[in-house]
Amino acid sequence: MDAALKLEAQELLARAAYALDEHDLDMLGACFAPEADFHMRIAGTDPIPPFIGHAAIMGLFRGAMEAQTDKRRHVISNMFVESGDDTACRVNSNLTLFGTENGVIRLICAGMYRDSMVRRDGRWWITERCIELDLSY
Repeated sequence: MDAALKLEAQELLARAAYALDEHDLDMLGACFAPEADFHMRIAGTDPIPPFIGHAAIMGLFRGAMEAQTDKRRHVISNMFVESGDDTACRVNSNLTLFGTENGVIRLICAGMYRDSMVRRDGRWWITERCIELDLSY
């Protein structure tokens, strides 16, 4: 997988994080393929039932945004392509989540994203996101 394709894949993850922080559901929705799945596990507990398909994933994000009272910042770091070629890849990255409310910035949570992507129509799409949070929040 060449460096340009790796950079495009990493930029997709950054775009998804930015869209979450800015509550831009259109931008966020454009990051996920129609057939995407979202899996979550918190601190070694049993997995939460997966969100299957674009509509279910966007419903999860919409509900989370509506419940927020703080300003969130999803910091994605230590990204690397675990495997891939010019049509599909798997990218691992760290998540550090901060929130600002009432003039105070706090660390909310940390965890790991494991994203599977497919390249079609000249761009990458997230087809599966697995998030493992270090603690519940």
